[in-house]
Amino acid sequence: MAEATTHDGETIQVEVHGSGPTVLLPVDPQPVEGERAEEMRKWGMDPALGRTFIEGLSDAFQVVVFDYQGHVMNHPKPGTLTPDNVARDLLAVADAAGAERFAYYGYSWLALSGLQLALRTDRLSALVMGGFPPYAGPYAEMLKVTMATYEMAVDPPAPSESDDPWSSTDGLPSEEQARQFVTLYEGLQGFDDTKAGLTCPRLCFAGSEDEIRYEEKWGGVTVDLRGPLVRHRAELAERGWDVEVLDGLDHMSAMQPVNVLPVLRPWLAKAL
Repeated sequence: MAEATTHDGETIQVEVHGSGPTVLLPVDPQPVEGERAEEMRKWGMDPALGRTFIEGLSDAFQVVVFDYQGHVMNHPKPGTLTPDNVARDLLAVADAAGAERFAYYGYSWLALSGLQLALRTDRLSALVMGGFPPYAGPYAEMLKVTMATYEMAVDPPAPSESDDPWSSTDGLPSEEQARQFVTLYEGLQGFDDTKAGLTCPRLCFAGSEDEIRYEEKWGGVTVDLRGPLVRHRAELAERGWDVEVLDGLDHMSAMQPVNVLPVLRPWLAKAL
């Protein structure tokens, strides 16, 4: 077990498993148990997601695992979760693991974090982005969603009875937790991903059903995460991206190890 210090002076635990080319995985290595685990299974989610990734990769790679999502929720960074600082934090994790060169896999906002990292360092041996497109990404839409979340965190609405996880207002983040993601997406509004030039091997993927339609209270926007991969597949290939669209999967199901590992593992083996 290693420990990295993030840009705001907090610490994050880093686990290293296996041997071989190094892969950074920002996932929680600790399985969820009890009632929460049962609730996750109802939504088709793996309560032991991080552990499953470790078991699926550590026989061929040195897997560096750290729960960055959990870290920022437990230690919110409302004014400092900028793209620059996220990249600094990810490099601090690599340093703590003693990894001079490393691949990175992230999903959703942790995927776009990997893109920001890749633009700020020459230490990446490969980049994998899942659930967020590297080209024509929905940065403006995500700012609206995160701003709406922040406003509800400041002034919570009545409890929701919706069964749709993208509509429910149950379990809203705290004001500080929500504000940090507003800070992140505000910092990305001037970013033009169509001009981002990378040289390392890179893969992007999303589920074929990964299009999230948010109600008005969540900003009233559609966050299309698979559309850019389909519409710009030729441009992405020309820029050196391998592209996978996982048939029939939505945002939640396309992040589950049972669906990711069959794509991720052989691609990393080839790229590294």
